[in-house]
Amino acid sequence: MKASLIISIYNNINFLEAILDSLHFQTEKNFEIIISEDGENIHVKRFIDQYPFEQPYLHLTQKDEGWRKNRALNSAIRAAKTDWLIFIDGDCVPHPRFVEMHLRFANENIILAGKRVIVSAESSNLLIEKKIDILQIQTHLLKKTLFSKERIRHLEETFFISPESLLRFIAKMRKQHGFLLGCNMSFSKKAISVINGFDEDYKLPAVGEDADLTWRFNGAGFKIQSVRNLAIVYHLHHELNWVNRDKNQELCKKKQLEKAFICINGLKKLTR
Repeated sequence: MKASLIISIYNNINFLEAILDSLHFQTEKNFEIIISEDGENIHVKRFIDQYPFEQPYLHLTQKDEGWRKNRALNSAIRAAKTDWLIFIDGDCVPHPRFVEMHLRFANENIILAGKRVIVSAESSNLLIEKKIDILQIQTHLLKKTLFSKERIRHLEETFFISPESLLRFIAKMRKQHGFLLGCNMSFSKKAISVINGFDEDYKLPAVGEDADLTWRFNGAGFKIQSVRNLAIVYHLHHELNWVNRDKNQELCKKKQLEKAFICINGLKKLTR
């Protein structure tokens, strides 16, 4: 196997099925699937047990004791059988060449970072209800934008630009502004081990699973490289359960001041 695709989920079977269905269309087949569940929902287990996987898969669970995504991700990293780790969230459906592109640009000294296309409720439902598949989504979104009132956020991210095409220079020009997105990133097991994994001090969503990684990878000397318009994911519509980020941002600033890019409460439990 060339890579481990780690999918972070919490309870949503319909979204997970849309993601797994899209994986049948991946141009690169040589990867394992790790479903990293921040909980242990019996309905999720039953669905996974009967799903027709094409790749080797592993379903990891933990007790549902509030937001502990980072703990679940560290468990997935330890369980991964390959050296290249690709991460998506349980509400993001990958483009058919998603795994291929993350592997194409893999480098143990580089952190690969992509963006996401925000899909409307109507188009999301078409994917979930299997009325269109991942091969049709790009054309569908373009038609919706041109001929209807439906607007797609970050539509520019939906254009796949092949590294072999004459337009490949466009993808090279696009930079990764801001921090990593946990729904579309990849790196080596060696790289994440250098900073001791995801920081489990974060007990609320946002910041801890991506922004925190960004400055810690930079502090450890890793370069972040964009794979925008190469590795694409489509973010399915759902109501946002907005959580105030102030506590996490304060914690992140404190750790930055301490230059603690190697976290204490991570893959290994280090002495403070």
